[in-house]
Amino acid sequence: MGGAKYAAEFELPDMAHAVLVQSTIAAGKILGFDLIAAKAMPGVLVIITPDNAEKLHNLKPAQQKVTYPLLQNADIKFNGQHVAVVVADTFERATAAAAAVRVHYRATKAVTTMDQAFSESVTPKNFSNGRAKPDSQIGETSPILPSGTLRVEQIYTTPIEHHNPMEPHATIAHWSGEQLTVWTATQGISGAQKALSSLFGLKPQNVTVICPYVGGGFGSKGNTWPPAVLAAMATRQVNRPVKLVVTREQMFTSNGYRPRTVQRIKLAANPDGRLLSVRHDVKTQTSMPEVGEFAEPSALITRMLYSAPSIGTSHRLVQVNHGLPTYMRGPGESSGAFAIESAMDEMAAALKIDPIDFRLRNYAERDPTADLPFASKALRECYAQGAAAFGWEKRNPAPRSMRDGHMLVGMGMATSSYPTNRMPASASVHLTADGSALVRSGTQDIGTGTYTTLAQVAADELGLPLGKVRTQLGDSRLPPAPVSGGSMTSASVVPAVQAAAQGVKAQLFALAISHGGFQWQSVSPDVLTLIDSAVDGPAGRIGIGQLFTLAKIKQLNATAGAQPAPDANDYSKHAFGAQFVEVRVDPDLGIVRVSRWVGAFDCGRVLNAKTARSQLIGGIIYGMGMALFEETRIDRNTGRITNANISDYLVAVNADVPEIETIIVDSIDPISNPLGTKGIGELPMVGAAPAIANAVYHATGTRIRDLPIRIEQLLA
Repeated sequence: MGGAKYAAEFELPDMAHAVLVQSTIAAGKILGFDLIAAKAMPGVLVIITPDNAEKLHNLKPAQQKVTYPLLQNADIKFNGQHVAVVVADTFERATAAAAAVRVHYRATKAVTTMDQAFSESVTPKNFSNGRAKPDSQIGETSPILPSGTLRVEQIYTTPIEHHNPMEPHATIAHWSGEQLTVWTATQGISGAQKALSSLFGLKPQNVTVICPYVGGGFGSKGNTWPPAVLAAMATRQVNRPVKLVVTREQMFTSNGYRPRTVQRIKLAANPDGRLLSVRHDVKTQTSMPEVGEFAEPSALITRMLYSAPSIGTSHRLVQVNHGLPTYMRGPGESSGAFAIESAMDEMAAALKIDPIDFRLRNYAERDPTADLPFASKALRECYAQGAAAFGWEKRNPAPRSMRDGHMLVGMGMATSSYPTNRMPASASVHLTADGSALVRSGTQDIGTGTYTTLAQVAADELGLPLGKVRTQLGDSRLPPAPVSGGSMTSASVVPAVQAAAQGVKAQLFALAISHGGFQWQSVSPDVLTLIDSAVDGPAGRIGIGQLFTLAKIKQLNATAGAQPAPDANDYSKHAFGAQFVEVRVDPDLGIVRVSRWVGAFDCGRVLNAKTARSQLIGGIIYGMGMALFEETRIDRNTGRITNANISDYLVAVNADVPEIETIIVDSIDPISNPLGTKGIGELPMVGAAPAIANAVYHATGTRIRDLPIRIEQLLA
């Protein structure tokens, strides 16, 4: 209805505006500032530099990836680093003054590309974002292979990619004594509260974070980044509310990105198509140590996807003068799937075995590296149902064998998988005499329909029409919930809402038994139900409003928490899928067009078919961008991003996207969470890029191992 308010759209009295000033060198030191002209401009309130910036607390260890840069010293570690904040009474005046700030530097030698330091890789110190140790090995490291073994050994690369949500990062900050309130674009209300309270030396309850709606995040808003902290710093200096909205160009240097990966895959298989050994070694970009460390866990998917006697993986980091990388939709699995699923297609072609058949011959009935049973797995059904809907049987396996007039036609497929994550969460439910319910949780809706699904679950438990249930999210004063990332919001928060609604339901049943009259006094609550806004049982039916009147109360409240089951770690928990794509390639121009798509997914019980399909389609389109368009380009000499806009940084648009058919196979996972759901947000992106690359190979006979797929690669 156009009524959703995003972070930058709140209005506070006497609000000032902040604009960032960024470094123009990639490494070195600030020698000083020339601020005379900027300070003299109309409306300027303060210019914050490392010389007058507030000294923050708890900078080590890193809190939510915000410790650098925060104007705490004069060191420069990447081009685009924030070096000053200009605050003025209007946005236009702040922008003009920021352009007038002059910074004097002493530049030092910078490592601006991963290739410059490729041989100087280091083992990740902190692999918590990867949920596992950086290296793994089952079976022999270098097994002795029999004669006749077929081998595939190739290097696959993925470029730097940037999130470009419709809503840029934005924060409005306001201090009232020692109470800080921020309206900020975040995927993690509770995480932002903890980060800000830590940095400013406050108790968490002294920081309120508000974010009722997020205009897209895709991982970039999962951490609390420097602009939010700098806005809070600025408002304390000018003693009035301050709004800071990151520009589209600044989005490329302020809040993370998907790092470049260089991945070596070694596969060995016998002539019957049985894998004998799998090796996946990853080198990925990170920032300089002073900025922080992020490890893209690209080989995790290889540890569990296929069965083989020997499976080994490793991750190494290459330190570059760029900002800190971060999670980007399907972190690790999406880039890793491009490598392993491309290599699997190469091996299938070498063996002259159908790609689906090859995968089925190496189907993992049990997680081979963790040596655990899967909590649920319906990947066979995904292959079967997806292939049938796509018409895979019509595929001629020979490359360049299929045409539509002048156009080369290719069919490709790949496997999808993403972990089924869950974290502790809490929620409250309030029921009033008119039969209306309010669901409250400190989670956030990042565009995936959380408002709707939480209301649905409460309505089902309380026997209310959906229109009588309202949901309140996006406020750190509400019951705490985890970050909306890792495809875990529904799996984490929905059970908490269900438990809180069950708490209210139990109170209603108790009221019916105690206030419904003598015929209710011997009724067991186990035989009662809530339906059509009334308690229904063998003794009759009592409306919710009537019960409230009899009990002389105005509302019922229940708060509940939910957390993973104690035996959850006894299983390997994953969602699965199979991607099928058809492409058309112009043999003269090398232009690739995706013409058909079918995705079949094992994602557990679906809470809302419409929002689920929307997420599946969105993830697939994201994968199309990864395969064909997206690449952040760096000037090797300066470390500057040369396409920091959404004109030169290409993403898929309507004309690039065909009709997408999505299939959800029948599968419920009661182990991962009580409702049997699995995450959907990341899963459909994983496998999309290799499916396109495999289809391009089938169409042209040219194997592309470096993303994105370019015209010049096909015309070489």
